[in-house]
Amino acid sequence: MRCTVRINMLRRSFALAGPLLAVTAGGLFSAASNPAPPPIQAGLPFRSPYAAAFSADGKLLAVTDRTAGSVLIFDSASGKPVHRVAVTEPEGLAWEGRTSRILVAEHGAESVAEIDTQAGRVVRRLAVAPMPAGVAVSPERSLMVTACAALHDVSIVDLGRGRERARIACRGEPFGVAIVPGRDLAAVGCLIPRVPATDPSASSSVLLIDLKSCRLAADIRLPAGSNMVRGVAASRDGRWIYAVHVLGKHNLPTTQVDRGWINTNALTIVDAARRRVYATVLLDSIFEGAADPWGVAISPDGATMWITLSGAQQFARIDLARLHRYLAGDIPDSSPMLRPVPDYAANSRSAWVDVKRDPSRRDLLATDLSALYVADLITRTDLPGYGPRGLALSPDGKRLAVAMYFSGVVRMFDAAAGSPAGCLSMGPARADNAARVGERMFHDGTLCFQHWLSCATCHPDGRADGLNWDLLNDGIGNPKNTRSLLYAHLRSPVMSQGVRSNVRVAVLAGFRFIEFREPAPAETEAVEAFIASMRPRRSPFRTRSGALSASAQQGKRIFESKQARCAACHSGPILTDQKLHDVGTRNELDNASAFVTPTLVEVWRTAPYLHDGSAVTIRDLLTRHNAADRHGVTSRLTSRQIDDLTCYVLSL
Repeated sequence: MRCTVRINMLRRSFALAGPLLAVTAGGLFSAASNPAPPPIQAGLPFRSPYAAAFSADGKLLAVTDRTAGSVLIFDSASGKPVHRVAVTEPEGLAWEGRTSRILVAEHGAESVAEIDTQAGRVVRRLAVAPMPAGVAVSPERSLMVTACAALHDVSIVDLGRGRERARIACRGEPFGVAIVPGRDLAAVGCLIPRVPATDPSASSSVLLIDLKSCRLAADIRLPAGSNMVRGVAASRDGRWIYAVHVLGKHNLPTTQVDRGWINTNALTIVDAARRRVYATVLLDSIFEGAADPWGVAISPDGATMWITLSGAQQFARIDLARLHRYLAGDIPDSSPMLRPVPDYAANSRSAWVDVKRDPSRRDLLATDLSALYVADLITRTDLPGYGPRGLALSPDGKRLAVAMYFSGVVRMFDAAAGSPAGCLSMGPARADNAARVGERMFHDGTLCFQHWLSCATCHPDGRADGLNWDLLNDGIGNPKNTRSLLYAHLRSPVMSQGVRSNVRVAVLAGFRFIEFREPAPAETEAVEAFIASMRPRRSPFRTRSGALSASAQQGKRIFESKQARCAACHSGPILTDQKLHDVGTRNELDNASAFVTPTLVEVWRTAPYLHDGSAVTIRDLLTRHNAADRHGVTSRLTSRQIDDLTCYVLSL
């Protein structure tokens, strides 16, 4: 298996030609071809560059290393590392205006670390909600806005006082954040929908936070099936908000993957003044998906956008200025994009024809796989290595930094030419084990036929996307909610109706019938190893010491009581008896009544609930969806007891 992986890595390492610069712990050196991966040493961590940001003067580049628990500060001119600062599972970061300080979201803690880049140390930690991911700073108001996934909160911190000013309850795992200039707004992208998955229009949102009142100003739902909103950016004039995301076709059966049947990948433009979606365009082409878009950067003049396509191992360059002209209907009559599209059926036409006649028909672009390509608005560049995530553009707009998560390096590019301009190593690294290889494959959309999606497209972080999918493993026309893969290796059978005997069978079926590819045995073994390596996070409903709250302790007694009978099925080390039960949740689309008892481990992050995702919250599940007391006897419980039981279940 290791030999196969190394051959594949070498093949990809030569996808781009040309001289590069490589940086090791010892400094900068030139290479005639692509540099070797970081030196491998026993006892060291994996190196996983996650997010990157240039300082206001462009002299420094800060990069978070998620698995190594550190932030590296590079001299951007020489490429030499200046400081390495230890932090807890860092994700997003932002420079504090024009100062020498950066703010780093510590995803593994309830804090954002403020780092003095001159001294190379953490000077203070700012308390925020659990699992912070994205960070942005409003210099005008001296506010830090942090998206925190665990409790679906956005924390707003007064940087002057160093205290949280407000904590705004949102929904859908807030992730990316951008400040909207001149409007006192922050835009926040959410990973998953927080509506019943039975809703055909289920989708994630872009949230607008009013920085004056510190309140939620708007919840802007994206097109149906949209989720995984990772990259968020705003134009310098504050007119537009840009969000890149997955656009799943969850209302269709998964009978094929080509031409975006199951999944597409999109850029949505939000009108910040009118607070509504302006247009959605697809990043895919007809025959090649742009799996899992992640990071976004916009040139200083607002004319160009770059997007990392994390699953496709590429970045895309968008002619943003011309895109906006075309979206407004300003398309030359002689433009080739107004002619019939040769790759389509005879007499078909591009959606741009309708947009030119009536710009309000921009909605048609959300299903046109050729729109950006026939208009010559997009260029995609293959990247050597794996897992492009965060990217940063230097203030002068000349250099582009791309964090390659699974390769342990930051690739540098000439922004104008799109050509390689260097490579920064995060330092000596641990050799990849089977689980790390499996994690890379899990996130690799190039393993899918035509690169439309990866395993992580529907299972972010190995968990669930909140949508229902009509898989063919139990017939057609009966969609089921995506399940978390946590502890899947300990469950048998798997899937809602137990149609797969174990995780090995399920992984193989996923490759064959979702990615439409016959995997090598080593590939399925590696993905299984990754799934087996997953561990639950501590519930944010527990106390800081990890103990149950007083309410949860009361709920535990109810859960385990003979009267409520919750523990009769949710038993054992992973809180499931792994048996099929008819609990009265069959709907009109189902072909059976019995479903496998789901694990309650980490249930706080797997909403919506039930096999069809019809219950948005645990309280909904215990009340509106349990009138007949068939999954726990709860109808006789008081409202307070329901609250206690809910608190306990969410603490698991």
